[in-house]
Amino acid sequence: MKIFSLIWCMFLTTLIVAQEKASINSPDGKLEVTVEVENGKPFYSVIYNKKTMLGKSPLGLVTNEGDFTSAIKWLASSKGTTSSEYTLEKIKQSQVSYKANTLNVSFSNAKEQEIAMYFQVSDNDIAFRYQLPKWGDTRACVVEKELTGYNFPAGSTSFLSPMMQSMGGFARTAPSYESGYSADAQLESNTSETGYVFPSLFKIGENGWVLLSETGVSSLYTASHLSSFKDGIYSVAYPDPAQNNGFGSTGAQIGLPGYTPWRTITVGETLKPVVETTIPYDAVDQLYEPSQDYKYGKGTWSWIVWQDNSMNYEDQVKYIDLAAAMDFEYILIDAWWDERIGYEKMEELIDYAKSKGVDVFLWYNSNGVANDAFMTPLNKMNTSIARKKEMKWLKKVGVKGLKVDFFGGDKQETMKLYENILSDANDYGLMVIFHGATLPRGWEKMYPNFVGSEAVLASEMLIFSQDVRNKEAFYASMHPFSRNAVASMEFGGILLNKYLNKGNKEGQERLTTDAFQLATGVLFQNPVQMFALTPNNLEDVPEFELDFLKELPTTWDETVFIDGYPGKFSVLARRHDQSWYVAGVNAEKSVKKLKLELPMLAGKTVTLFSDDKTKETYFKEIKIPSSGKVSVDIQPNGGFVIKN
Repeated sequence: MKIFSLIWCMFLTTLIVAQEKASINSPDGKLEVTVEVENGKPFYSVIYNKKTMLGKSPLGLVTNEGDFTSAIKWLASSKGTTSSEYTLEKIKQSQVSYKANTLNVSFSNAKEQEIAMYFQVSDNDIAFRYQLPKWGDTRACVVEKELTGYNFPAGSTSFLSPMMQSMGGFARTAPSYESGYSADAQLESNTSETGYVFPSLFKIGENGWVLLSETGVSSLYTASHLSSFKDGIYSVAYPDPAQNNGFGSTGAQIGLPGYTPWRTITVGETLKPVVETTIPYDAVDQLYEPSQDYKYGKGTWSWIVWQDNSMNYEDQVKYIDLAAAMDFEYILIDAWWDERIGYEKMEELIDYAKSKGVDVFLWYNSNGVANDAFMTPLNKMNTSIARKKEMKWLKKVGVKGLKVDFFGGDKQETMKLYENILSDANDYGLMVIFHGATLPRGWEKMYPNFVGSEAVLASEMLIFSQDVRNKEAFYASMHPFSRNAVASMEFGGILLNKYLNKGNKEGQERLTTDAFQLATGVLFQNPVQMFALTPNNLEDVPEFELDFLKELPTTWDETVFIDGYPGKFSVLARRHDQSWYVAGVNAEKSVKKLKLELPMLAGKTVTLFSDDKTKETYFKEIKIPSSGKVSVDIQPNGGFVIKN
């Protein structure tokens, strides 16, 4: 009898454990996510091709209405599928077909309040979020903390960018996602008190790669980042209370039923899935209809090299003429235009640009209350009344877009400001670029008039910092695998001055070659690119380089990973219509000799733009063998582009 009872108890225990665990696989069967409850706590784990990518990692939320991190009971699970087909011209791939298997798991806490976890698992991507129902008469709550964690196997290394210190930096405008990256760092060395920005890249020993991010952040939630490494785990971290000058909750106020943004995990044995992922857009929906068809393209802007002193009517005419000569669609007129040119003269300038076939973007300071940024126009974008009045004028005079600067923070208060600017701008037919800003999180699809954000250590720091100039190639080799893998990136590059100032004779010497600069025009993806050319480049840059930039697209139908290693070198191929561009840069100190497989160019005669040992850029026609295999040498701080 005792033996029978023991066996029966063992059976019951096994049954209970089995009922508190569920797994879901990707359509191709290689990617597996397991969710379970152990000792009253929820966990998940990730396996790819029978190799552990994430060990048992914590889940859970803390709200002001209930704690969903302990005393958790498994209620039920169900599986399904989801799929979508969509067209989105302004991301790395214009036509997307998404298929995923789904898992929905429901739990209850000690107060018998329910919560659910919903997972979508495609062949190389996981998207999951928490779903909160109504609890009795409770129709609202504040999510105060999230325990979602990432438990990487021993021996993993990281490629991370630290979150900037709140209310630091220029005029207390940080954090603005403008820190550099470290490469192949041991997890134990990731001790930044401020944590690390998304996206976050990890090498899982010999198993492969993992890219972490989030998507679907709107006015309904706060944006998050990655914590520092603690007790073997990284966790999702909500904003520092000091952001936004200490104003606003660090959590999220949501109505019930409601849900969190999507946590995304991209996995692969190589970097190909990381570079080619579309999960930031697969998991989200468009929030409103575009008020018109928006036109993407290239532009000039004087501020990047000629700086504040160029904000006068005469210099802007020179940059309009430069845009016209280069067949660019736009000019961006930056800070101080309202004071130094004025509204009345600006209307004349806009008319002049139109006569040259060039349209205008105007810069605005987002600030009115959150930091000390003082550049004007000020107090035009931070309130609804002022914003709509300004946008009515912008539409009347024919401005096509805005660049809005100096946000600094990820609280829900700031997410509301981003969304309000975008929504109002769409009503007036205006595109929007954000600068001094957070990472876009699915915004290219969610907001039809959103055309990119900086959110990177961008071209302006090449002007201001010798250290950034020294590391330009290093950072450029990182971006396709990290920042630009999950969102459009308005870098503001293609610097062809030898010295990064108006005189172009001495001072801030550029250390990369012209071929490197041309390559970044392909490597860095954004549907509207404001390039850092100067009027003198029409005379002092070889004509074939200018011709290349005149023809360079800013939208792509396909993006393919070719080769690379973050921090060392990167090679990508992008297709626009029938034209392929294959581009690469080298961040190492010796010549990079590569044997590339380019099946899309097999048997074709193409143009190679590259540089020699003297850093001189050249071009020549070459024939790609029918095998599609070709050898390419990339000089240190150099680059190449192959174009058919």
